[in-house]
Amino acid sequence: MPTHVLAEAHGDERGALLAFLEAQRGGLRRSVLGLTDEQAARKPSASELSLSGLLKHVAEVELQWLEMARQVPPSVVRDMDSWHLSFELEGAETVASILAAWEETARKTEQFITSLPDLNGTFPLPEAPWFPPKAEQSMRWLLLHLIEEFARHAGHADVIRESLDGKTAFTLVDEERAAQG
Repeated sequence: MPTHVLAEAHGDERGALLAFLEAQRGGLRRSVLGLTDEQAARKPSASELSLSGLLKHVAEVELQWLEMARQVPPSVVRDMDSWHLSFELEGAETVASILAAWEETARKTEQFITSLPDLNGTFPLPEAPWFPPKAEQSMRWLLLHLIEEFARHAGHADVIRESLDGKTAFTLVDEERAAQG
């Protein structure tokens, strides 16, 4: 683990989960530190994944889950024919624009979660072949799922970045800290 998540205040489950979520976001954001859009779009392995594509994907995933939890219509609708586009920058999209949009979504997620009386509230999952019928999930599950999703992709990002220029997650943490002064 290249960063240490500070201990939560005793009994602050919500704060702890949000801190671990932010730590995983940070790993993904750092993966593009110092890269051009062209470098971030490279696919240096047998995988079709790129760093810019991973950023777009996690930004969309967080937005979709936030909208599902808030029970509002989705801003982005993906199906089997367009799912691959969640991993590709399109048109005027840049790494900077994706990071800015994701930052706004992260702010809204944290605002939503902190506004809840607790994490026991539930929301319905949409009808889909991969969800059980009439399934509901808790807000706690939502945070754990986002942490799991982002951690998985942060690992992908670590491998991709190291394949591009040899920089590891630890090196990128040091560079980020040095840039922050």
